[in-house]
Amino acid sequence: MKSENIAVLGVPFDGYSTYLRGAAKAPGKILESLHCDSSNLWTENGIDLGGRTDWETVGDVDIKDDKTAFSKIEDRVGSLLKDKSRVITLGGDHSITYPIVRAYAGAYPELNILHLDAHPDLYEELGGIRHSHACPFARIMENNLASKLVQAGIRTLNGHQKEQAERFKVEIIDMKNIESAMDLSFDGPVYLSIDLDCLDPAFAPGVSHHEPGGMSTRQVLTLIQTLDADLVGADIVEYNPDRDLNGVTGMVAAKLLKEILARMMENN
Repeated sequence: MKSENIAVLGVPFDGYSTYLRGAAKAPGKILESLHCDSSNLWTENGIDLGGRTDWETVGDVDIKDDKTAFSKIEDRVGSLLKDKSRVITLGGDHSITYPIVRAYAGAYPELNILHLDAHPDLYEELGGIRHSHACPFARIMENNLASKLVQAGIRTLNGHQKEQAERFKVEIIDMKNIESAMDLSFDGPVYLSIDLDCLDPAFAPGVSHHEPGGMSTRQVLTLIQTLDADLVGADIVEYNPDRDLNGVTGMVAAKLLKEILARMMENN
């Protein structure tokens, strides 16, 4: 793989989902939507992804069981980063962001994270599980894997997670103030983590945790396109094809993937 290529990696894992399973089926469905004849591979800034050689899909992480999943994810992402590739990961549930960021922190010591979600995912543990998909950002911050964490679209903050946010100095832009997220800027490299339930269920019904009052697809696209940052990696997680309607959410995920690719290519 050439230096500065972008790798699109699948992580078919939902072993730490707390409510419904199904997100493990998402990576293949997102790529199927990406190549669906109902659309094309042109991005909104005029890049023809079909004619570019600086990105490629690199298959899925081979996950056999929950116990070894995180080490395999971290190893695979770390291996890709050694080739100086930027990685876009297709999940999978949100627990996978922790091992991904572990790999990224080794390559980018001053990493910033922008996290789009309905939920802050800052629980110390949930149901006795510290690696639940409700906990990845607590694990990331307590292990000093990011110098800054900004969360946008949040609309389920409870008392415990508010305390956690204060403990880790997380900057939260809740949904009722979402317009301020459109002017974000960062010093240093940024990793973008998109939980598809940051979107209102009207735009993305194919998620396990429907939370009304979320972002529109256009708001998320605008945020990606105007983000003042060196975007070095990203994930798109929590798509549950079992709950999707006519593939709508799969097409939304594919659209976000295209625009993240375009944003990274602009950086390069």
